[in-house]
Amino acid sequence: MLSRSRMVPAILVAFVAIGVAAQAADRPPAGDPVHGKEIYSTCLYCHAIDANRTGPMHRGLFGRRAGTVPGFDYSTAMKRAGAKGLIWTAATLDRFLANPQKLVPGTKMPFAGIADAKSRADLIAYLKMATAVPPQVTEP
Repeated sequence: MLSRSRMVPAILVAFVAIGVAAQAADRPPAGDPVHGKEIYSTCLYCHAIDANRTGPMHRGLFGRRAGTVPGFDYSTAMKRAGAKGLIWTAATLDRFLANPQKLVPGTKMPFAGIADAKSRADLIAYLKMATAVPPQVTEP
């Protein structure tokens, strides 16, 4: 049995470990932006980084309230989700990309989702880099 002087630090370590594990569960795994760019090529049928198309542009995606890109005609469901506080983060994008209709029932995005968590993480890693404001410039 641990003495009282050793029990308190052990309990604190356990609480910290639980907190770190819970925080990690809210985030998708680290991704590979190079593979993510390959995955994004399928998104280009409807989306672009810097222009609205069938889907809204992605520039400035992270930290943006859902349904708020100027000049884009969103579904009522997506506008409502944004009004209720849906902000695009790695975690919310991961959930949306897994099953768009589950996160935003009634969204007009005709996409079943990406089942593979690693592929979603790769796409999110690419989007973080490619949609930064201002655009990130890579040196040769």
